Amino acid sequence: MTIKNRVISYARLMRLDKPIGILLLLWPMLWGLWFAAKGVPDMIILGIFIMGTILMRSAGCVINDYADQEIDPHVERTKSRPLVTGSVAAKEALLLAAGLSFCAFLLILPLNNLTIMLSFIALFLAASYPFTKRFFAMPQAYLGIAFSFGIPMAFAAQTGELPMIAWLLMLATVFWVIAYDTAYAMVDKADDLKIGIKTSAITFDRFDVVGVMVCHGIFLVIMIWVGATQQLGSAFYIGLAIALGLIIYQYRLIRHRDPASCFKAFLNNNRVGAVIFMGIVIDFLATSGL
Repeated sequence: MTIKNRVISYARLMRLDKPIGILLLLWPMLWGLWFAAKGVPDMIILGIFIMGTILMRSAGCVINDYADQEIDPHVERTKSRPLVTGSVAAKEALLLAAGLSFCAFLLILPLNNLTIMLSFIALFLAASYPFTKRFFAMPQAYLGIAFSFGIPMAFAAQTGELPMIAWLLMLATVFWVIAYDTAYAMVDKADDLKIGIKTSAITFDRFDVVGVMVCHGIFLVIMIWVGATQQLGSAFYIGLAIALGLIIYQYRLIRHRDPASCFKAFLNNNRVGAVIFMGIVIDFLATSGL
């Protein structure tokens, strides 16, 4: 294999060709950082967290494919992944995941001890999540904790503290992740049932669509609570209103359980994260008088 082909295979293993995962991991972290900094985050911390998000999501994808290398050949959507086709060896994948995680750790070394301590929990969550689908009926909830853990880390880095608002934001994000990743799991539901792995789409059974929408609803209610406790203004709530419109659109996509439409609904959550972030940014700018 040429060097170019090997690099392409590594990039595919890291899902750099599919940045939706980076974005869905990035939005909650940005929400948390903006709240922690009252709209004026430290630019060095911002840069560290953006790069760290990219590195850790990439490492998580590699670990996921390593864990699923015996499962992926039996799923239509994943049967052409690099570890399945043999373009990347299992040992290479482990070394790549370790290297990415080490680079992410080096990034946060200039930050405070609380942030560094939390990074070990974040690494454990990222490394252990892929194995939860073997025994846990709701692995999407575990993923939600992993994907929202950037919020307390952002507060720790920016303020050195972990106030209640950080945990409220994290709780909201957990429900958001369960919602969109259940829609994602609905894409592979038939294959997953044959293989015998566990997902929230299977656990919810015929109530999968209801489960997605209930989780979205809880997410929005908690975000409204966050806005009330932080005394945010109209821009934040307009962002939530637009997010609600997008979620209603997602319901129309998933209600017939068509795999292609469910995947489209999953992708649409990038817009949900973005409009909420824009609402937060604009609200803080308005409050500061800029």
